[in-house]
This record gives sequence, structure tokens and C-alpha cells, in this order.
Amino acid sequence: MASERILVSSNPPTLGALLRGMRSREGWTLKEMSAKTGIPVSTLSKIEHDRLTLTYDKLQLLGQRLGLRMSELFAEAEVEPTQSVTARRSLSDMARSVRIETPNYDYYYLCTELRRKRMVPVITKIRARSPEQFGDLVHHSGEEFLYVLSGKVVVQTEFYDAVTLGPGQALYIDSSMGHAYLAAEGCDEAEVLAVMSSSEEELMESLLRVHEEQRQSAVAVNENDAPGDGVSRTRKRR
Repeated sequence: MASERILVSSNPPTLGALLRGMRSREGWTLKEMSAKTGIPVSTLSKIEHDRLTLTYDKLQLLGQRLGLRMSELFAEAEVEPTQSVTARRSLSDMARSVRIETPNYDYYYLCTELRRKRMVPVITKIRARSPEQFGDLVHHSGEEFLYVLSGKVVVQTEFYDAVTLGPGQALYIDSSMGHAYLAAEGCDEAEVLAVMSSSEEELMESLLRVHEEQRQSAVAVNENDAPGDGVSRTRKRR
């Protein structure tokens, strides 16, 4: 019986591999890269050996100082010419996630050391309880799976009536359809696992733009809710 051959990629793309490759091309030592990025040598060494990831703010700083886009740090680049078993894996938890905090949401991006991912897994803590706090419905490419871990979530979508989900319930949607996730009435905070998938290389950048829009919307709502002359204000749409 003929044996089967499994193709295994020896160098799966990771954030550490990206930094090692860049440092090698530029001829920099760890100390020189540390001086350019403002990140300690010990931290850079752990990242290069895939033993540590960075917070969102530090990834932003790293990208700015090295001239890289955020999508390059997360999940992008050329498509493999042939399909093969990569045999790669990533162990992750909340402590090693990339965290993005906003007034109404906290996002924990998991397995961020793997680049060129076809899926983007995120744990989200939801505190927004109204469309005004959420902002405009979100649209981005691909599809999305949502699983409620705790609390209750109201899912609003562009073409369907709102639906409330509790722990253990899930939803799968077309992400290009406008959608919003809100904490249900009586729920201070809900926690969900969301997995976004897209063939678009810029998915990560699209998600980061969503976060920035939510920050701006939250600031606008807070300003409108601030004590003033008692005149009712309406939220300005972007």
C-alpha cells in the first residue's frame, strides 16, 4: 500500500518571525531594534520566540516606528501557492490576548502571533445597551459567528428583527449586513466569543476601523449626555 505524504510548512508565519525577518534584513541587533521601537530588549526577544504578544497600543507604536500597517502585524501577506498541511497551532488565553478597550466594549484578540489567519477569534465584553451607545450599524467583509458565554445579548441586524441570545446560544451572519451587539436590559455586561472570517486581506484593518468609530461615537454620546443648558441633543451620524 502506497504511503501518503503530508506536506508540512517548516516556517509558519508569526509575529515573531516577521520581526526576526525584518531585523535580519536591516542588519539590526536586538538592542538597535529596541532603540528604534522603544520596546525593551527582553520583551522583543520573547516576541521573536513567540512567547509573548503585545497590547494593542504597543502594537500601534511598533507599527508606526517600523513603518508597518496594523494588518501586517496581525494577519496578512501573500497567498500560499499550494494548499498544504501547515501543522501550526497557537495556544492562547485572555492574559496573552491583544486588548482593545473602549467605553462600551472590551475586545480581546486571540492567537495574534499567527499571521495570514483565515479566521479572527475575539472575546468581547459588551456594555453598550442602546443604539446610541453603539453607534451606526457595523459592516465589514466576510461572515461572522457569535457564541454567548455569559449575560444576554441583543443582536440587531439590517434585514431582520432584533433577537436576544443567552448563554450557550449562537448566531451566524453575513458580516457585510449591518449589525450591532448590545447588552440586554437588566444585563450590565455580556461576554461573547466572536469569530470573523473573510478572504479579504484587509479584514483586520476593517475591524480596527470599527473600533475607532466606536470610540468616536462613545465620545460624542458622552459629550451629548454631559450637563448643559437642558436642551435635548441628537447624536450626529458619521
